[in-house]
Amino acid sequence: MAEAPAGLATILAAGERDFLVRNSGDPVKISSIEASTVALYFSASWCPPCRRFTPKLIEAYKELVSEGKSFEVVFVSADHDADAFNAYFAKMPWLAVPFSDAEGRSGLDKRFKVRGIPHLVILNAKSGEVYTEDGVQLVSEYGTEAYPFTPERINELKEQEKAAKDNQTIHSVLGTPTRDYLISNKGDKVPISDLEGKYVGLCFVVNGYGPVVEFTTVLAKMYDKLKEIGEKFEVVAVSLDNDEASFNESFEGMPWLAIPHGDKICEKLVRYFELRDIPTLVLIGPDGKTLNNNVADIIDEHGPDAWEGFPFSAEKLEILGVKAKAKLELQTLESLLVTGDLNFVLGKDGAKVPVSELVGKTVLLYFSAKWCGPCRAFLPTLVSEYNKIKEKNNDFEIVFISSDKEQSSYDEFFSEMPWLALPLGDERKQFLSKTFKIRGIPSLVALGPDGKTVTKDAKTPLMLHGADAFPFTDEKLKELEKRIDEMAKGWPEKLKHELHEEHELVLTRCSRQYGCDGCDEMGNSWSYRCKECDFDLHPKCALGEEKKDEDMGEENDEAAPAGYVCEGDVCRKA
Repeated sequence: MAEAPAGLATILAAGERDFLVRNSGDPVKISSIEASTVALYFSASWCPPCRRFTPKLIEAYKELVSEGKSFEVVFVSADHDADAFNAYFAKMPWLAVPFSDAEGRSGLDKRFKVRGIPHLVILNAKSGEVYTEDGVQLVSEYGTEAYPFTPERINELKEQEKAAKDNQTIHSVLGTPTRDYLISNKGDKVPISDLEGKYVGLCFVVNGYGPVVEFTTVLAKMYDKLKEIGEKFEVVAVSLDNDEASFNESFEGMPWLAIPHGDKICEKLVRYFELRDIPTLVLIGPDGKTLNNNVADIIDEHGPDAWEGFPFSAEKLEILGVKAKAKLELQTLESLLVTGDLNFVLGKDGAKVPVSELVGKTVLLYFSAKWCGPCRAFLPTLVSEYNKIKEKNNDFEIVFISSDKEQSSYDEFFSEMPWLALPLGDERKQFLSKTFKIRGIPSLVALGPDGKTVTKDAKTPLMLHGADAFPFTDEKLKELEKRIDEMAKGWPEKLKHELHEEHELVLTRCSRQYGCDGCDEMGNSWSYRCKECDFDLHPKCALGEEKKDEDMGEENDEAAPAGYVCEGDVCRKA
């Protein structure tokens, strides 16, 4: 048997160990590996993304081996104990670095700078050259087509995709060499040729995901209306569900067609249309060419009435825009907060406060939840500034709109707030979230005394200017910006400071809050900054307390909320 290339042996051997192992426990000499392409798979059983990716890699591995391709995988475990390693490795048909060789596994982690898992490094076994460190993405997107995973092969695939887009047809998008049909939720096979000459919407879906459920409900109404007026329009569901039960549960309530569950073309379409978020509705024209990579936002904004703008050409969108503007002009506080018998908000004692009592006031709609870390961090600041505003302006109120799941969490969080609220689970919450396109919490929407929207982001000016931002109008904010610019007149543009002797500090206008490295408090508006070292000083710290008393006025130094993002009802890492 031929000896393994020196490059591979140098990478995989460690100390006295010159072998790998199979899941049976049998050792395999590194020198016996004949594959020309070897993938190092950094993974662990405790990692959900790893558990989702491993079956894809197993499928690709078995397919390549069955085709006689020269390919091998080596598992490098990040499990915490041997039992977990053995249970996970038992499902894998390839080799592994022995779990007992912790030093060898750690050495590979360091060598390839593994910062997260799953991570798949693909090598030229002879030379040790790294073809790619993006093996997870390549296997997920291209499968075995990416073999041998060289830059040349990936570029070739991208050129093929470009050519496919240039010559796109409805068949090239939805069909495969072995399938020329779609399915209905009754199990009927519908030829793709039936879609020729029609507008086709590709709807990417996941079962049970709130935003998708809400969107497809609206889409179904628009779909029915377009069918009713004789528009040549069809929708095809592209399911991203992993199991067939979830696919079936989702699809049974949809009036349109779908790509069969498990078809690999679904993953291909994710890449082909550069999917960034769901819900997404790709619109394809009667000629099979893509008209718009995502019209979901348009439909989301205009609701079932979006059919009036179909197929969303510039001319049709202008019509929708005019109607939306007219609707906005008619907006009142009651049109937003009154629905049927729901004509009240809740006071602190649980009493129903009529919405009519809020008419004529500036009202902040506060989208938040107890489970949301950034919301809990922001609340003390909001309470403080609310009280300051109320001291001078009785024509002001806040209404809490909760995304909590449990009544106990809602009650506990609301008990910390001195304002009003919608009841938990109130149907108006969904309408308001959609109306103001709430994508993350905490969010503050400001409504003027006439009920019209002043700003969809009152949180930023509140954090920057505190209570001075009231009533959050453009005129008020411009006045504050002018005051801030005046504040800095006479301050030196650059200075040296004993707390940062390495470089000069430059007077910098700040668009967001920062942490002062002098007093550890939050600051805004102006900073003496060293960009090179990411160092900031309040002007009051850089210039001295006396200067602060003379020039700084009442700069708001309240703490900023925690630094991660929430989208909809889900907190996501920034």
